[in-house]
Amino acid sequence: MATSQILQCHVWLVDSEPPIWRTFEVSDQITLDALHGVLQQVMGWELSHLYDFKIASDRYAAPLPAPLEGTLDATVPVLASFEFSKDAQFTYTYDFGDGWRHQITVADILPWHDNVQLPRCLEGDRACPPENCGGVWGYEGLLERLADPEDPEYEELLDWIGVDFDSERFDVAAVNARLQAA
Repeated sequence: MATSQILQCHVWLVDSEPPIWRTFEVSDQITLDALHGVLQQVMGWELSHLYDFKIASDRYAAPLPAPLEGTLDATVPVLASFEFSKDAQFTYTYDFGDGWRHQITVADILPWHDNVQLPRCLEGDRACPPENCGGVWGYEGLLERLADPEDPEYEELLDWIGVDFDSERFDVAAVNARLQAA
């Protein structure tokens, strides 16, 4: 049996400008489905929609409520089974309606050591967009409208997104607290 390793990964929300990204570490012994849970926490999503991973020519998704056509079961393979090398890339799509596509890069492969608590987020930039705002372009439009107090729906949008929402804010300590609670 191979020795467990730590995968240091960089995830970027594709087409976000300025970029929304995170760097995090996970054990290579977790499944893709568990990685989905980690990504939900590090990005700030709410586990409300279906997802898939595209690795090489294969698609993986959760088998429940029903398998997505043309996908393999994401609850079975562990990350180590893909034998990722440094700089390997794959995609994660969350919410097929809004189409939040994430590019994941294996930034480093580190030797296992027991004194680190995984998963953990190392750094990141910018807040996660709110669920159901229409993808990257809908989010950009939302931010433009929130910057204009004269917009006829400004108050309604502010109520929906929350008065304390700050698109520039990222709190690594809060992310790590969520990861440890999950």
